[in-house]
Formats: sequence, structure tokens, C-alpha cells
Amino acid sequence: MFDKRNRWITILVMAVGIFAFVGISVIVPFTGALQQNQRPGAPSPSPSASPSQADLEAQARGYELVLQREPDNQTALRGLVEVRIQQGQIEAVLAPLERLAALNPDQPDYTVLLAQTKQRLGDREGAAQAYRSILATRPGDLNALKGLTDLMIAEQRPEAAIGLLQDTLNTADEANQVQPGSIDVTSVQLLLGEVFASQGRYDEAITQFDRAIASNKQDFRPVLGKAIVLKTQGKNEEAQPLFASAAALAPTQYKDQINQLATATPSPADAAASPAPEASPAELPTEPSEPSSDAPAAE
Repeated sequence: MFDKRNRWITILVMAVGIFAFVGISVIVPFTGALQQNQRPGAPSPSPSASPSQADLEAQARGYELVLQREPDNQTALRGLVEVRIQQGQIEAVLAPLERLAALNPDQPDYTVLLAQTKQRLGDREGAAQAYRSILATRPGDLNALKGLTDLMIAEQRPEAAIGLLQDTLNTADEANQVQPGSIDVTSVQLLLGEVFASQGRYDEAITQFDRAIASNKQDFRPVLGKAIVLKTQGKNEEAQPLFASAAALAPTQYKDQINQLATATPSPADAAASPAPEASPAELPTEPSEPSSDAPAAE
């Protein structure tokens, strides 16, 4: 029974996770292309829809010629990254990405993408170092926290992921006194709840979601997380009012997805076959929008 539920919760907690983070607006064109290249069996672009390899190579060569004269030309560096990803030459992305990350120390998005690229190439240690380099100066960076905890889970190190997030929460008050808003406690609680849920530790997941609900009753995300976990435990009657509350509190663009989660059936076949819900990082809210006036209270 645990295996069946665990496969289902793995899909559903990803639905919670998509609501948790600030968008990486600087690198959206890159992340979309990189994710497309990461998907096994992803269809190749048709010749009519995409530039030919010869055209892409000509573009890359043009960017490289610019960089020979101006090594720090960021337009050329970004262009080269995008073209190399389109070509599927992921290893060739590393050098320009490393340069972009070095030129933009105040924009950790480039380092996040660098870490994702290293992980894609099998360099998990390099990916972890990149994430940690962000967290050394930005301990509340949600993209780095999410990336590093996902990496730890992939390495079968869930306790390390849990410890990282608990340590972040333990230092949040002090960090936010020094720099207000540097650690978004609610989003870190959501991440921690997601990790607990993915490991079948449902009571601990619900504890995190309850804490997040108590601190911000207008945020739909922990309400949704708790509803998903309760439903996964077979407590559908308890879950449905929370799904309704989450849908009422959520921005319009997420209501349909929440309603679909509420009516989905956690069968093993669905869990094995269905892809996780996806959303572009740039479309996700940093803070919950104003709720509808008919929003039921979260329990």
C-alpha cells in the first residue's frame, strides 16, 4: 500500500511545489529548452518549426566571434547558451553559463541554471556546490533550496534534505531581522512538507502545512498541500473542504488545476502513467493573490 501511495504522492506533491517559488524570469528561455532536452523521448522539432542544425551552428559561430573580441558581452553569452541548448549540446553550455554567473553575482538565476546543467551532465557534486554557493549568501533562495533538496532526494539522502530545510527555518528569524524578507518562511515550510510527503511521512507533512496555514490564512498553497496529503491517506471527506478552500483562495489561473486534483483518483495506473503538472516559473506567484470573498476558512 505504501508503494502505491508513494507513487501517487510523488506526482501530487509536485503540484504543490509548482506554487511555491519565485519565477526565474531572466532564464526562462533557457530553462524551457533545457527541460525539453531533459525529457526522454521528447519529439524532435520539425524542420519547418525550428532552425536547421547548420543555421544554429552559424548563429553559434557568430556569437563566438563576438566573444573573441568581447569576452564579457552578455548578449552574446546568452545567445550562445540558448543556441547550444537548441542544438542539444548541453556540455557546451557550461563555459558561457559559468561566465554569466560570474558576471552577475547578484542574479543567482544563472547559477541555478548552471547547477541544473551540471546535474543534467551527471556532475552532482558540481551541482551541489553551485547551489551551496548561492545559499552561502542567500540562505532563503527558494530555487537553490528546491534544487539542492531535489538533488539530495535523488541521491537517496532525504534526511539531509530535511535537515537543510529545518536549519533554514531555525535561522529564519535572525536572518529576517538582519535583512527583512530574506527567508520566506511559508515557502520553506511548503518545501519541507513536500519532502516529508514524498517520503510517506504524512503526519509530519501535515504539521508543516498546518504551521504555514496558521501564519498566513490567505495563502492557498499550504491548504492545498494538506488537502493532497489527506486525500492520499484515504481521508477524502476531510480533504474536499480544503480543496474547496484552496481553490477559493487561489489566483484564477490555478483554480481549474486545483479542482482537477480534488477529483483525481489516486490509482496506481494513473500514478505510473500521468505526468506531473507543469507550469512556467515566470507564471507562478510570489505571494498569494487576494482571495475571493466566498473563500471558506481553512481548517
